[in-house]
Amino acid sequence: MFNWLSQVISVSAVNFYTIPQRKGASITTAVGIAGVVAVFVGVLSIAEGFRAAMRPTGAQDVAIVLRSSADTEMTSGLTREDARLIADAPGVARTADGPLASAELFVIINLPKRSTGTDANVPLRGVEKAAMLVRDDIKLIAGRRFEPGRNEVIVGAGAARAFAGLDVGGKIHVGQSDWEVVGMFTGGGGSAESEIWTDAAVLQPAYHRQGFQSLYARLTSPAAFQEFKDALTSDPRLKVKVMRQADFLADQSSMLVKFIETIGVFIAAMMGLGALFGALNTMYNAVSVRTREIATLRALGFGSGPVVLSVLFESLVLALAGGILGGTAAYLAFDGFKAATINWQTFSQIAFAFTVTPQLLIVAIVLALGIGLFGGLFPAIRAVRMPIASGLREL
Repeated sequence: MFNWLSQVISVSAVNFYTIPQRKGASITTAVGIAGVVAVFVGVLSIAEGFRAAMRPTGAQDVAIVLRSSADTEMTSGLTREDARLIADAPGVARTADGPLASAELFVIINLPKRSTGTDANVPLRGVEKAAMLVRDDIKLIAGRRFEPGRNEVIVGAGAARAFAGLDVGGKIHVGQSDWEVVGMFTGGGGSAESEIWTDAAVLQPAYHRQGFQSLYARLTSPAAFQEFKDALTSDPRLKVKVMRQADFLADQSSMLVKFIETIGVFIAAMMGLGALFGALNTMYNAVSVRTREIATLRALGFGSGPVVLSVLFESLVLALAGGILGGTAAYLAFDGFKAATINWQTFSQIAFAFTVTPQLLIVAIVLALGIGLFGGLFPAIRAVRMPIASGLREL
């Protein structure tokens, strides 16, 4: 066993000693793999960032209620009586001021992007007084809350970053009136940061609405969800569907996330194929220039196994170097990069940040090693299949 291991080390040392003679091909292989990893990480960091933007924190005890046939808030509708019945259902948390429930209105307005000046769809949400208690991850970071009954709004930090006119103290035109921006909030990274909030009672007449589209309720505990859901779905006066807020947002983001992931994997596969051919070329070249050396080693008693492993080891080291280089470049270039994209469920803009996670980097390194493994496998097999006598005659 020791003799076999020492043979692997000896042959590998010879391989690495001759890398400077093949530095052009070796660098090309490493850089090619780095490019694959960088693109793979960059594209999938979009999906990770969008998924994070649509994932609220600590929301397992928050439920959303929609009309039974609705898939989004845009297509839902609830009457005032519906909202009252839902807020009074068992399982809803209460304070001295009443149930922690907010019946809400969801509309889309146009605002210019800061980056391009072109108009984009931005969600404007009318909420009730309890909205910030229902979603306890919503925190004001500037200004104040809007006053009930007035044309005032507060804006999510993501929306303020992406769209013009949303600075505290500014005004936006909604319907037939101007609305003053009086505050800014964060939402724990959730999709609420891409929204504008105002008083539902003021927004309803501005858009000629009588009822609401959804109702958010904080429950007494996550375990109370089933009791709350059963009470509403079994009430003959209501035709509603009930979901946890976290599940609802995950469902809203699933289509775009899957699309981005599919595109990312496809692009990485195409580039990976090119990198694989580059690795094959490099390792075949490495084997061809050392044909006589390999034949001499085998003639001296070195086994086929150590020769194969040494070639694979060299290929894997080049791949690992490329993977680390590409992963580092992608992290520095993409992590935290601010962007906005369309939520295909509501056709409104969602502000988010590219997110390069440790898990994504690990997958990318594994991808690089996979390219290196296959890139070195066939040249390694060729090296040991060549007859010793033929190898010794090579110049």
